[in-house]
Amino acid sequence: MRIAFMGTPDFSVPALQALERAGHEIACVYTQPPRPAGRGKAPRPTAVHAAAEELGLEVRHPVSLKGAEEQAAFAALDLDAAVVAAYGLILPQAVLDAPHYGCLNIHASLLPRWRGAAPIHRAVMAGDAETGVCIMQMEAGLDTGPVLLREATGIGAEDTTGDLHDRLAELGAALIVRALADIEDLVPEPQPEDGVTYATKIDKAEARVDWTRPEVEVDRLIRGLSPFPGAWCEAGGERLKLLRSRLAEGTGEPGEVLGGLRIACGEGAVELLEGQRPGRRAMGQEELLRGWQTAPEKLS
Repeated sequence: MRIAFMGTPDFSVPALQALERAGHEIACVYTQPPRPAGRGKAPRPTAVHAAAEELGLEVRHPVSLKGAEEQAAFAALDLDAAVVAAYGLILPQAVLDAPHYGCLNIHASLLPRWRGAAPIHRAVMAGDAETGVCIMQMEAGLDTGPVLLREATGIGAEDTTGDLHDRLAELGAALIVRALADIEDLVPEPQPEDGVTYATKIDKAEARVDWTRPEVEVDRLIRGLSPFPGAWCEAGGERLKLLRSRLAEGTGEPGEVLGGLRIACGEGAVELLEGQRPGRRAMGQEELLRGWQTAPEKLS
């Protein structure tokens, strides 16, 4: 097929690479414009931009697709389909309608659960037993279109958002290749009205751990916000980013260190498995404990 690919972050890259390997003619890659990054604040291309250049593909990064000129340039590509994966721009109706088979979105949830911006984070934070990927026929609403294909994967007791992100990116890549191969035979399945939830964007204000909460909630918060933006607390007078945890035995005052890095919560306890001190790399539990001259007795 002659397609356009529209994506921005690391999550989108496996799908772009899989489509190229599958032999599709990728007429153009759309991505977000370069953003200032690093200490020098030099413009840095997106992950998809870098991957597309490695493949020798044309890259466009308009600020918006609302203008008639951009829409005409998109229509002139004469596409069979457009594949969208975490692109980050609203697609106007003229763009949605331009390709012969429309625009297909790779969405990292089991729709209609977790429509919106942060489906992987919210699934972990809610304690869902499974998540997955849907290939959705896009329409004007927010992730409301009919589903062409879906595949589920379990969420393990110690899975983080980062773990699921990588797994779902690969799953989405395989699923979109299958969807394009079988496009004539796929029957769009309208999303049911029951079970709709919205995965609102993560607010950094959510990230500070409240140790008075039950251990299940604290554990889900730590794993759900790892690696970004990262749950955190105060430990020994410094900010400690918490990256991995699991449920543990023990009781005590909320935030009390019960031994090693088992921390008492409002109910039960969690064990911190990985963290990051300011200006340091991520460290496992034993390395974290060795790094403190005096291990903190309480986290806040």
